Order: sequence, then C-alpha cells, then structure tokens
Amino acid sequence: MPATEDPQLAFRKSSYSNPSNCVEFADAPGGNAAVRDSQNPELGHLDVPGSEWRALLGAVRQS
Repeated sequence: MPATEDPQLAFRKSSYSNPSNCVEFADAPGGNAAVRDSQNPELGHLDVPGSEWRALLGAVRQS
C-alpha cells in the first residue's frame, strides 16, 4: 500500500529516468527516502529506510 503523500516532500527525477520509465525520489525525515513513479504520482510513494537507500545507491554507483 502506498504511503500517504506529504506535501513537504520535494520530489526530483532520477538522472537515469527516461520518458517511458520515470522514477522520482525525495529526502524524507530521519535520513529516509520516498520513491514514486513520476507517471503515476497519485498512487503515492514508497518509504525506503535510509540504510536500504544508501545500499541501493552504493550498488548503483559500483555498476
């Protein structure tokens, strides 16, 4: 189930996104991240724990 939208989240588009596959993310309280599909923002976002977000970013940077 998607998280309730928070109007204070400032979503930005991933630099890896393209017109057919768009991901947006925002810094969330406590070092966490919020991730959503930019083509369907009304569906809400997923809350990602900070440790998991850092692990994902680290893996992407190494690839």
